[in-house]
Amino acid sequence: MAHAATPSPLSSSPRGSLVGRIRVPGDKSISHRSLMFGAVAVGETTIEGLLEADDVLGTGAAMRALGATVTRTGEGAWTVAGLGVGGLLEPEHVLDFGNAGTGSRLTMGLVGGHAIAATFVGDASLSRRPMGRVLNPLREMGVEVIARAGDRLPLSIKGPKASTPITYRVPMASAQVKSAVLLAGLNAPGVTTVIEPIATRDHTERMLEGFGANLSVTIGSAGERIIRLEGRPELKPQHVVVPGDPSSAAFAIVAGLIVPGSDVTVENVLLNPLRTGLFQTLTEMGADLTIENERTSGGERIGDVHVRASQLKGVVVPPERAPSMIDEYPILAIAAAFAEGETVMEGLEELRVKESDRLAAVARGLEANRIECHEGEASLVVAGRQAGVKIGGGTVATHLDHRIAMAFLVLGMAADETVSVDDVGMIATSFPSFRGLMEGLGAGFEAI
Repeated sequence: MAHAATPSPLSSSPRGSLVGRIRVPGDKSISHRSLMFGAVAVGETTIEGLLEADDVLGTGAAMRALGATVTRTGEGAWTVAGLGVGGLLEPEHVLDFGNAGTGSRLTMGLVGGHAIAATFVGDASLSRRPMGRVLNPLREMGVEVIARAGDRLPLSIKGPKASTPITYRVPMASAQVKSAVLLAGLNAPGVTTVIEPIATRDHTERMLEGFGANLSVTIGSAGERIIRLEGRPELKPQHVVVPGDPSSAAFAIVAGLIVPGSDVTVENVLLNPLRTGLFQTLTEMGADLTIENERTSGGERIGDVHVRASQLKGVVVPPERAPSMIDEYPILAIAAAFAEGETVMEGLEELRVKESDRLAAVARGLEANRIECHEGEASLVVAGRQAGVKIGGGTVATHLDHRIAMAFLVLGMAADETVSVDDVGMIATSFPSFRGLMEGLGAGFEAI
């Protein structure tokens, strides 16, 4: 699961307008969860459109190691024969999650709710990321943890004979923390309650209900979301159709907006309202962006996103929007570089604990390509296009972060000079077809 030791640098340069229709891989969040919920359902879950990227394949391998039968039946087509809630088995070997923060943190919740022990490992990037935010509520539920300093991987956990249901107020906007607590609560006798002051992506709640869990969501007096889950349900297998990942679609969408003369449609994109903050922001910036062929599948809104090259203007992005677009700030920063006037992004503290310190990585990448910006503790201000200043010409340190690599390759498509990134090997963690799809639209890449 670890990335290749030898980096694969790549450069990107303008080759003219981008034109065409593409379909990006399946949503990563839903892909992870479909494998996990299938593993604790009774019977066989079928999955269509699964994201077959390293992160998700790592979750599939983990579910297999925990006793579920996970089988690939065709491209994007998988079956999971589950063991029921409480039925997971102790793995014989370590669970290696590579670079997958979502897969590792959610599986910790799932394992923590069972009376089994497991050891979690990952690559260099994942081993630097903090796990305490997930482990602390699990400890409250009776889970034993042995971890490196700072609650970092590698670490081992052992679930109690009977988990203690808790009421937990999430201290930060994190769908991963919320989901880990709910997954641990699946096998707890009684009701587990998660209080979420700021709404985050709700795939866990929607999918648990779809699999038959007794779950309710109410809004408290201060506007907080209160999620209650009754433990030890019998989850029923489902047929899951995974829509296109909006975080992956974002790269082609922004490229279509900033490369002159472009006309790009990304089909079958998930439009869950807690995932569309970027599209809202781009529209506020003046983007020619329309949703076509809108429909509903599996309780989720889906549509085709059509963009044409646009003259963007800088905006202030409110901090409360961050949870709905937390993975899209790197590519938003690229859009902002071509806007008229400055774009202000606030509430970005979560970016510090992603695959890299994503806030710092974006700022350094912009600076390397002569784009004026200011990095605050939890904010980023991008000055926008400056008269007489040529954009590009720099090499970007990706820090093993797939979204940094893809964002700056998009920058190169519209820059005045070639933009290089120091490694693209990790792009396979979320979007293995990125290069091929973008080249099909007209992008120009060259190995270094």
